[in-house]
Amino acid sequence: MSAAGLSLPRIRGPSRPAPPAPASDAALVARVARSDDAALGTLYDRHNRVAYAIALRVVRDRGLAEDAVQDAFLSVWKGAHSFRSEQTSVRGWILMLVHRRAVDLVRREQRRRSDVLDERHERGDDAAGPADEASLVGLREQVQRALGFLPDAQREVLELAYYGGLTQTEVAARVDAPLGTVKSRTSTALTALRRALADDADLAA
Repeated sequence: MSAAGLSLPRIRGPSRPAPPAPASDAALVARVARSDDAALGTLYDRHNRVAYAIALRVVRDRGLAEDAVQDAFLSVWKGAHSFRSEQTSVRGWILMLVHRRAVDLVRREQRRRSDVLDERHERGDDAAGPADEASLVGLREQVQRALGFLPDAQREVLELAYYGGLTQTEVAARVDAPLGTVKSRTSTALTALRRALADDADLAA
């Protein structure tokens, strides 16, 4: 057979190894526990968007939401050695840390604002004079009276949210009700409370 009739195999270059599969979240956490900051960066790239969205939903402030996410990933760095994959997923753990930190920041802001008001009162600022103090006391009494007219379920969600500082998700867990039910009760209660306060003001006029 002539050389022209031969069927020769195609000449191929050296084979390239397949790229390595991305490391699992659990493997990355194990590396973080060994002080691997690159592994922490990979976890951040994977989960920071949903973490930020959850934080923003709680704190309603972009700066505070960013702080909550940063603090949560700092907790991942410090606590990676204690993570247990049989209890939750890495994503679930990170989002739990973010939500917890966001709630802490909301409560910190509430305490800070309360402290500012207390300081102004102690200094006797013009903005917190006797007339203003009497007005605030009267308003508190009006609110308490109005709350007393609400059904127990509606009054409970308001008190937990506005006096207890809980998020609606936490309120839902506390009262053992769906989140949608808690939102509906809160909206209905606020409408009734505003109406009661308006009626009270009309009677006092």
